[in-house]
Amino acid sequence: AGKSGASSGYMCSLPDELQQKLKKFRLRKEKNVAAIVLKIDREKMEVCVETEVQDCSIEDIVEELSEHQPRYLLLSYVHSYPDGRVTYPLMFIFSTPRDSNPELQVLYTGTIKTVIDVVGLTKVFEIRSTDELDEEWLQQKLEFYR
Repeated sequence: AGKSGASSGYMCSLPDELQQKLKKFRLRKEKNVAAIVLKIDREKMEVCVETEVQDCSIEDIVEELSEHQPRYLLLSYVHSYPDGRVTYPLMFIFSTPRDSNPELQVLYTGTIKTVIDVVGLTKVFEIRSTDELDEEWLQQKLEFYR
């Protein structure tokens, strides 16, 4: 029925314009925190943008995430090191709330690799509750990449 073209049937496609948008986001030059929240359109079986936030706080981003449904979060973060260096890591966060629909979770899990490959991301994390996502959590995750 679906036109995803995936043999497993659990994969959604990324429209070309979305792929361009994500690649452009990866190359952004702004020196502030920004995010794109992606969701899956179950009727079209494709990934789409739910919301975009620019020059915002982590709290602002958390407010945009669904507390009951899975989401993909592309986060351009500002990371300050104790020695004064500043980096702008691009992070991919897969939010799968514990109480989300199992069928939806399967869809998101089946599609995650496609999204990561399209954007070319290496910093990939998962949260089970939007409460987990805060500055402290991000700093902890980034310690690994020093």
